[in-house]
Amino acid sequence: MIYKIYALLIATPLFIVYTIVVGMLVILSALFGMTRLAHYYLPCIWGRGACTLYLLPVKVEGLEYLDKQQSYIFLANHQGYVDILLMYGYLNHSFKWMMKDYLKKMPVVGIACMCSHQIFVGDSLASIQKAVNDARKTLRGGMSMSIFPEGTRTHDGRMQPFKRGAFMLANEIGLPIVPITINGSYNVFSRKAWMVTRAPLSLTIHQPITNHQREGKTTKALMADVYDIIENSLVNS
Repeated sequence: MIYKIYALLIATPLFIVYTIVVGMLVILSALFGMTRLAHYYLPCIWGRGACTLYLLPVKVEGLEYLDKQQSYIFLANHQGYVDILLMYGYLNHSFKWMMKDYLKKMPVVGIACMCSHQIFVGDSLASIQKAVNDARKTLRGGMSMSIFPEGTRTHDGRMQPFKRGAFMLANEIGLPIVPITINGSYNVFSRKAWMVTRAPLSLTIHQPITNHQREGKTTKALMADVYDIIENSLVNS
């Protein structure tokens, strides 16, 4: 009960202000050409700061698999709202999100995402092709992309079937795929919850799947491989 009061009356109001301030700084940094600040440092500070503000313990495994000079496609399960905080705060890698087009309309955050050149995608074939072209131009020199291949947050804590788009994109661009398992986010703040609950969080980074390793595999087979890797590290999966 004490934590609920803290989260509601102290942490959440501070988080809202904090998010607006960081969002504005991202916009200004991007406009003035400070891309590293806009794409990496500020989002990292935002993610870690938010987890600290809500007193959430975080465990990270597998950072040794990542090369900061290599671009990747990060594919993670989507348990709840704090998944984005975890990815930004603890992945220690520059990346852009592939985001649904309607998220541009979010106050401050939507503008910050546009200014920092996140990859937006709609439902039309033309929109998907534009997203692929944008990604091909952007994802180089260590700049990576993060995608939730389920397409939405889980309803019950279990992983949902993956959509093909993320895997088709990875094959089209030719980047290594890094499966990532998120644990605890559903317990902290699921889509059904109205307030944050304190629970441990973990981010498990699995070994990259290179182009050579997936050579000759169908998209369906690759989807099944990545799904199994992520699911096998889920707690109570």
